[in-house]
Amino acid sequence: MTDAAISIPDPRFPVGKFHRPKSGQPLPEGELALAIVTLAELPNELRNALHGLDDKQLATPYRDGGWTVRQLVHHIADSHMNAYIRVRLALTEDAPTITVYDQDAWAELHDSTAAPVEWSLELIESLHARWVMLLQSLTPAQWSRTYVHPAMGPQSVEFATLMYAWHSRHHLAHITHLRAAKDW
Repeated sequence: MTDAAISIPDPRFPVGKFHRPKSGQPLPEGELALAIVTLAELPNELRNALHGLDDKQLATPYRDGGWTVRQLVHHIADSHMNAYIRVRLALTEDAPTITVYDQDAWAELHDSTAAPVEWSLELIESLHARWVMLLQSLTPAQWSRTYVHPAMGPQSVEFATLMYAWHSRHHLAHITHLRAAKDW
């Protein structure tokens, strides 16, 4: 195989961009179940991807212009906490409008730049255990419940589950691709 035949992914989107399912069309068989498995497996896969990294490696940006690995891990915890709360709001309120946050500003806060990644790993483990337990209990009607994102409009629990499964794979790939590129 020649170098020209090797496809190098966009470092911003190593698993590709998220594609929103078409409204009103059923998901392919098993897609939602696979998304739940992805959320269930993220904590262990993330821990494995970070295994053995030292402080210098954790301070390395995962791509040019990107966050450090440490910031990325804390971002996953921040983002997934917000997602879990949004799902709970959708399940308990009538199409609530959610609060958005500036993820780049959050990534610059002191705890995102200096806290041990272990703190967020432990948080992600517990959070995902509860999130997966909740998702596995949902009725068909609950999957259709929505929250309203101020910029993106209504989002169903089903959509959020698919999006955050993608988000899990997306950021995990940032770390694994960096490790492969650096031969860590």
